[in-house]
Amino acid sequence: MTNMMRVVEITKPGGPEVLVEASRPVPVPGQGEILIRVAYAGVNRPDALQRAGAYNPPPGASDLPGLEASGTVLAVGPGVAEYAEGDQVCALLPGGGYAEYVTTPAAHALPIPGGLTLKQAAALPETYFTVWTNVFMRGGLKAGERFLVHGGSSGIGTTAIQLANVFGARVFTTAGSAEKCDACLGLGADTAINYKDSDFVEILKAEGGANLILDMVGGSYLPRNVRALATEGRLVQIAFLEGPKVELNFAQIMMRRLTITGSTLRAQSDVAKARIATELRAKVWPLLAAGRIAPVMDSEFQLADAADAHNHMESSKHIGKIVLNVAGELN
Repeated sequence: MTNMMRVVEITKPGGPEVLVEASRPVPVPGQGEILIRVAYAGVNRPDALQRAGAYNPPPGASDLPGLEASGTVLAVGPGVAEYAEGDQVCALLPGGGYAEYVTTPAAHALPIPGGLTLKQAAALPETYFTVWTNVFMRGGLKAGERFLVHGGSSGIGTTAIQLANVFGARVFTTAGSAEKCDACLGLGADTAINYKDSDFVEILKAEGGANLILDMVGGSYLPRNVRALATEGRLVQIAFLEGPKVELNFAQIMMRRLTITGSTLRAQSDVAKARIATELRAKVWPLLAAGRIAPVMDSEFQLADAADAHNHMESSKHIGKIVLNVAGELN
C-alpha cells in the first residue's frame, strides 16, 4: 500500500468548482478505529453545505467531505475485535469519504447486506442512520400512523418511504414532478403530492392530519407543517433548505399538544452513533438482505468528477442516491 492517496479537497468555501483533486497521506487507524480502502463514497446534501462553508466538521474529524463509504478493511486499530483485514463493510464517517482511504470508529461500520453490491452499500449509512434515528427513535413512528416525508425522491425520502411502509405506516410524501411522484408511489408511498400544483396541508388535514412529519425544507414549510399535523402530532426537522428562521404561532403547538424536535447526525457522540448502528443491524439489515427494501440509486461519478456530482445533486433532478466511484470498481 502506498503512503499517499488521492482525495478531493475543498479549496475554499464556494460552489462545486472549489472541489479539487489532491494528494494526502493515508490516515492511520487509532484506538477503536478501522482503515477502509474506499470503493464508493456517497454524495449527500451535508457535503454541499460543508463545501459552502456552512457545516464545519466536528473537532478531530477530517476536513475532507464525505460522510459515508463502502470498501474493504485494510487495517484495524487497537481494541478492534469485530472486524479484520479483508472484511467488506459500509460505514458512517465523521468526514473524509472523498478519498481512497478513510478511518472511522469500528462501531460505526456495518457488514455489506447480503445481495447488495459495494456501490449500493455506499448509499446506505448516511441516509439509513438519519432516517432510523429521526423517524423511529426520535419520532416514534408506529404501524397505522400517517407519516409525511418531504422530498420523497431524495436519498432521505426514498429511504424513509420504504422503511415507513415496511413497518406498517400510511405514507404521504411530496415531490416536484409527476415522474418523482410516480417513483415515490413505486417505493410504497400511499399518496404522492406534487407540491407545485397541490397543497399538502389540505390533503393531510382531509385525512385527519399527519401523526409524524419528517422535514428538511424548513422556512415557509414550518408553519404549514404545524397546520398539517394531527392533534398530538410530531414534527422532526433534519435540515433547512429554505432557511431556519420563520414566524410560528406556538398557540397551535399548545392547543393541539404538538411536538417539534430535530437533530443533526454528524455532531452526535460516537456512543450515540454506535447505538444507531446496533439497531440498524438488528432491525433493518435483515430487511435489506431479504430484498424487502433497497437503496434507490440515481447516478455514479468518478472521484475526480466530484464537482459534477455536486452540480447534479444541487440541480435536484436526481431520484435516489448519487455515489462517487473511488476505486474504479465495476459493480
